[in-house]
Amino acid sequence: MKKFNVAVVGASGMVGGELLGLLESRRFPVGELYPFNSGRKAASVLFRGRKYACAAPSFGKLKKADLAFFVSTDEVAAEFAPRLAAAGTWCVDDSSFFRLAPGVPLVIPEVNGGELSASKKLIAGPNCTLTGAAVALAGIHRGFRVTELRLATYQAVSGAGKAAMVELEDELKAYFREGAAPKKGGKFPRPIAFNLFPQVGSFDAEGNSGEENKVAAELKKIWGDKKLKISCTAVRVPVLRGHSLAAWFKTARPCSEAALRKELKRTPGLKFFEKPENYPTPLENGLRTEMVYAGRLRRAATAANEFQLWIVSDNLYKGAALNSVQIAERIVRL
Repeated sequence: MKKFNVAVVGASGMVGGELLGLLESRRFPVGELYPFNSGRKAASVLFRGRKYACAAPSFGKLKKADLAFFVSTDEVAAEFAPRLAAAGTWCVDDSSFFRLAPGVPLVIPEVNGGELSASKKLIAGPNCTLTGAAVALAGIHRGFRVTELRLATYQAVSGAGKAAMVELEDELKAYFREGAAPKKGGKFPRPIAFNLFPQVGSFDAEGNSGEENKVAAELKKIWGDKKLKISCTAVRVPVLRGHSLAAWFKTARPCSEAALRKELKRTPGLKFFEKPENYPTPLENGLRTEMVYAGRLRRAATAANEFQLWIVSDNLYKGAALNSVQIAERIVRL
């Protein structure tokens, strides 16, 4: 098998660390590894038993790679990824910058891996929140066409980065030490220990948060359905890892629970729990797990052909690092 020289921009970050671990455990054919960080402070990573010093990214250094993963900021991806792709380097970007850009495939391999082609070297990965719904409901959308989707999200603090996880831990320590969580500002607009709040990102003029807008726009692109109606309330919860979704979906074509169960059981990338009491949770199913998990399928009482589903996935794996590696594995086969 051909080996790929691989660059990882953001290698010393939380998602970068998960990505390197997956490249190693899944035996991706890495030739030379080029890890990068911001360059503002010294950092190193371990890969296959070897310690690598991280460098600040530059076009010249990045161009040595056959494949570049961007698990950094929008600004870094915008600066380097288009030029690299034009020069022939495959670029898999986990930032939000190119997700809605015309001509850039937004890919979840199990759902729309056919969007990958040798002529499109720049590929975007989706927002980690919508990934669970996109995978779990993909077969149902193909078979029965989902016309309306309502989502309530329960998003782990790791979605906001390593500093957010530390903030939750510090608040919990303060609560047990002093009887109350600190009120000072940090990564979040409100205290997160023993709390939750319906804000992930800033609000627009209509009162929708940035996360809610991303979920709607990106899912329409991934499913290739501009007419899909999506409503979302994004909520941050005091969970370290693993996003959960409560989904209500309405189908255009009449269907039964039995037909939906059959579809869910054969959906690629999904583990479906049939018994209501066997529902998935972030603690049990959201820690370094490669599948999306779903349970509690039932008919909704509000409209004909409307159903409910509970969905859990690892936001750092399938929502970020794993999805990027799975895209790269498809690239190898092109």
